[in-house]
Amino acid sequence: MINAKEQFKIIMKGVSQVINKEDLMEKLEKSITTNTPLVVKLGLDPTAPDIHLGHSVVLRKIKQMQDLGHRAVIIIGDFTGKIGDPTGKSKARKPLTDEQILENARTYEHQVFKILDRDKTELKFNSEWLSKLNFQDVIKLASKVTVARMLERDDFENRYKNNQSIGLHEFFYPLMQAYDSVELEADIEMGGTDQTFNILMGRTLQKDYGKDSQVALFMPLLEGTDGIEKMSKSLKNYIGICEDAVTIFQKTMTVPDNLIIKYFELATDIHPDEVHKIKLELENPKINPRDVKMRLAREITTLYCGKSEAEIAEEHFKTVFQKNLIPDDIDEFILSLDCCVKDDQIDLTKIMTKSGIAKSTSEARRLIIQNAVKIDGKKFSDFLMPNPHISFVIQVGKAKFFKVKIEN
Repeated sequence: MINAKEQFKIIMKGVSQVINKEDLMEKLEKSITTNTPLVVKLGLDPTAPDIHLGHSVVLRKIKQMQDLGHRAVIIIGDFTGKIGDPTGKSKARKPLTDEQILENARTYEHQVFKILDRDKTELKFNSEWLSKLNFQDVIKLASKVTVARMLERDDFENRYKNNQSIGLHEFFYPLMQAYDSVELEADIEMGGTDQTFNILMGRTLQKDYGKDSQVALFMPLLEGTDGIEKMSKSLKNYIGICEDAVTIFQKTMTVPDNLIIKYFELATDIHPDEVHKIKLELENPKINPRDVKMRLAREITTLYCGKSEAEIAEEHFKTVFQKNLIPDDIDEFILSLDCCVKDDQIDLTKIMTKSGIAKSTSEARRLIIQNAVKIDGKKFSDFLMPNPHISFVIQVGKAKFFKVKIEN
């Protein structure tokens, strides 16, 4: 087994905050001495899951600890999901039904095992123990924390100051999440910085129940490809872990240069010593950041799509973006007669919407007006084009291609 000092270095890579380092080192040394893996806990609320690199930051850290020999326990909060996590919300979150919870849990399972080692992961539902608590148990649990302490949470504090309602049941969310740690006897609980209150509550409850307090390990939030906002699907600045290799590679190449190291730290499993070498490399003015970013894109794409797919994606990127060539493996669209208008001309907006390259006619028109459309490699700025009577290639932006075949 790797020594405690080396494990500590690997675990701390990219970490935003740990409470506390001394406890972590002590737990690692005890784990080695007793040959007992640490229990690493992550709680997931079963809201509609669609995991992107931002979500994967915590999962990647857990995978690194699995590789060091430790055991991960993923808690699907089917019981807490019936309350809804109020974190960051200006009002109570709508509870989920049992059917929604189970469906989302199945989706989570499919996605998390693209990152975690299935053989070293336990998947549990917290209804297994929370549903068995009687009212006396609940009163005992509630007595562990004051209302004043609950109102220290930003979301509760803000709602209280703004005279917005706070349901008494919402106070039980952090208590129940903390009780999960008591039940599991967790050694480490993982989470993003937005989960600080809930995770620290776990340390408090474990102590109150006479158990060793878990180490709280917080990972930073990852900015999206825009380099400004937190990665989010709604902001369209995300890289999905279930996307195809070409898309993952291309999106990674759009990450701003100043975030290259952060992505290496949070979105890859590269050893911290190697990340330090890459950082020094980037400080060399003779080094083009694009070349370092190519390695980043290759590393991330390999993690989720495999080495061969990553190599194909890299070659595709070089063909399209560096050599400005049209790739060979592009989708085809058969041009139907209703896209042709009088005088033997073709309605380009119809082709773009029917092929799916644009979501609507208005979007197709906007792209054409913005000179974002090329026909056979040349910019085209009209809505109608002469019928070439042979196949041609439409390109939108740098990465979208369609080969159009004329219907006989």
